[in-house]
Amino acid sequence: MSTPTFTLPRITALIRQAVPRLLEGVVAPLAVFYAALALLGLDGALIAAVSWVYAGVGWRLVRRRPVPGTMVLAAIAITARAALGWWTGSAVVYFLQPELGTICISMAFLASVRLNRPLVQKLTLDYIHLPSTVLRHERMRRFFARITLLWAFVLLANSTVSIYLLLHQSIGTYLLVRTSVVAVISGVAVAVSIYAFRRVLRRLHEPAALPAA
Repeated sequence: MSTPTFTLPRITALIRQAVPRLLEGVVAPLAVFYAALALLGLDGALIAAVSWVYAGVGWRLVRRRPVPGTMVLAAIAITARAALGWWTGSAVVYFLQPELGTICISMAFLASVRLNRPLVQKLTLDYIHLPSTVLRHERMRRFFARITLLWAFVLLANSTVSIYLLLHQSIGTYLLVRTSVVAVISGVAVAVSIYAFRRVLRRLHEPAALPAA
């Protein structure tokens, strides 16, 4: 039996699939928070941000649609942020919270590799359908484990830089520099991940990668 031929969709198609979910699960809660902060204050902003995320999860459950992994992670993170933000009432603590949440997520990435259930595989399957025979291949399993490790350390690096800036710079400088640095680090990691994904798929189609009949 041979590994079935699988072609990775064009990058533009992947972007069209991924962007709406990332906007809904990651960007929109931040936008809702800042809008509510200006109109309702800190407590109102916390309630609005949490309500947005859980409303999205509930809407999918009611319609029996799959809940993206990014939305689950966002729900976990926003819950922790809201609880600590309400308890302390501090803007600095609020900005610190997502970084602590990111560190927790990076630890979850590391733990998922240890448990042989790499989280990057779960997140990838939210956007791309991969045949079960491809997922079971040893090279593909190694790929997802290594990329999950990569993103665990990327998240740790982003959080380290962000916390340093938050504690040593003004909020304005923190927002500007942190956004730029995180975008560069994450962009490089995305490029590496896509290149590695394409490479492992090509290698799966090589004769030596095919299991014996």
